[in-house]
Amino acid sequence: MHVRAVAAAAAAFMGAAGLLLPTSAAEAASYADNLMVVAHRGASAYAPENTLAAVDRADEMGFSWVENDVQRTKDGALVVVHDATLARTTDVEQVFPDRAPWNVRDFTVAEIARLDAGSWFDTRYAGARVPTLEQYVRRLSRNHQKLVLEIKNPQLYPGIEQQTLKVLANEGWLTPPHLRDRLVVQSFSPDTVRRVHELSPGVKTGFLGTPDIADLPEYASFADQINSSYTTISPAYVATIHAFEGPHGKPLQMLTWTVNDAENARKVAQYGVDGIITNKPDVVEEATRD
Repeated sequence: MHVRAVAAAAAAFMGAAGLLLPTSAAEAASYADNLMVVAHRGASAYAPENTLAAVDRADEMGFSWVENDVQRTKDGALVVVHDATLARTTDVEQVFPDRAPWNVRDFTVAEIARLDAGSWFDTRYAGARVPTLEQYVRRLSRNHQKLVLEIKNPQLYPGIEQQTLKVLANEGWLTPPHLRDRLVVQSFSPDTVRRVHELSPGVKTGFLGTPDIADLPEYASFADQINSSYTTISPAYVATIHAFEGPHGKPLQMLTWTVNDAENARKVAQYGVDGIITNKPDVVEEATRD
């Protein structure tokens, strides 16, 4: 179908879907039964984000899905950290006081390994380190967990898509069982998501954002998920997302972020989202299962 025709059909469907909300407790429960609860940067309300401690905390709480962020060091290693700078979540300013603005890409992996990535959160986590991507996925494998992996700031790291996929392949994360239901690779950059799809078509991909309806046919050619901020979505938008088929011939999904309170968790679950990314997975689970 022509892109304009698809967009027009989606717009019409969106109008019809404007009042789509669960009409019964049973319908609401059906949404909750299939809902993915994803621990954002690990269980980051309870342990320092993107550390192995946060992964383990999510596991202890009974949550299999975790989300993390990957960037690249000066000497080409992939490390799990959210910000482009190390200043917020490590003691880099004390260890390397003369190297402002302390960007990840300006430090070697050995230098980053010296940093304390836990004390800023709580002294109980003093000595926690910034893990490499290899260390991170090995811990997930040990815990039998699943991964939503965000390629962060790809404009700073040419070729990071291929490098990330190589690490995942080397660590056994591109096997059929992983591709079926244990791995999603996402980014705010549509070019990065498209590149991941082109390099490894079997990988499930997600675009982080809320594209215009008219642009959804293009996104559906390379993204399996449209993962939007909960502040930007509506029941109609979620229904429209589900009306499109992704590159693997299944309806597009939506994971929404970052929902940390019961009221908004219940609201977006009733919208019919497929998953909720949250710092407080226990709060979200309780809110959507009661």
